[in-house]
Amino acid sequence: MSAFVLGVLSSILATALTVTAGWVVSPWARQLPITLLSRLTGLGLRRLYLQQRLANLDLPAELVRARWVKVLAGRGNEMTRDGFAAVWQNIGKRLRSVEILLPDPELGPASWLAMREAELLRIDPGFAVGLLGEQIRLNAAYITAATSDRQDVRLRFYDLPNLHRVIVTDRVAYLTIYGPAEHGRNSPCLEARRPGLLYDYALLLFATAWEHSRPASVASTEH
Repeated sequence: MSAFVLGVLSSILATALTVTAGWVVSPWARQLPITLLSRLTGLGLRRLYLQQRLANLDLPAELVRARWVKVLAGRGNEMTRDGFAAVWQNIGKRLRSVEILLPDPELGPASWLAMREAELLRIDPGFAVGLLGEQIRLNAAYITAATSDRQDVRLRFYDLPNLHRVIVTDRVAYLTIYGPAEHGRNSPCLEARRPGLLYDYALLLFATAWEHSRPASVASTEH
């Protein structure tokens, strides 16, 4: 009997070690508990990226499929890069509308943008006062030029806590949670599918910011 018990225990231990090893080396296995929990709770969470820059690798494939796109960004650098090329190319075709929110760069030292800049100054020695606002102006100017003949692209500025990057399409939402000691690209990012609580929350974040935003004027982007 004792030999039988030892045999069973050995088999269980070997199975546990195999599963653990697979979990360590397999990204799919690491995501499996998240997927199961999401389905049980209705959360809608499909994947957790430890860094936003990893999520950006998968983002273009979702943008190609999108019928509409809503973006709330901390500065908007990614919208001037290849990952967003599908957005500018598909406007008026499969893509019906694009709404973009960037922090208002014209409000001075009392703004939420200034608070975020102060955080970045503490963690990045290459960051200078006013640099974040200037980057936003340049990105806004790029978007304005890239979509100058399009009525279905709207760009606005917001002044709210700079805590998230939100990208929502009719299929999926990417929600980055900024940390006070991290650049956005190094912050964790959640991918949520529709329908689901997280998808609805990302859409609510965007809608709230849009409601408290102002049109991005040409003068402000050429500052």
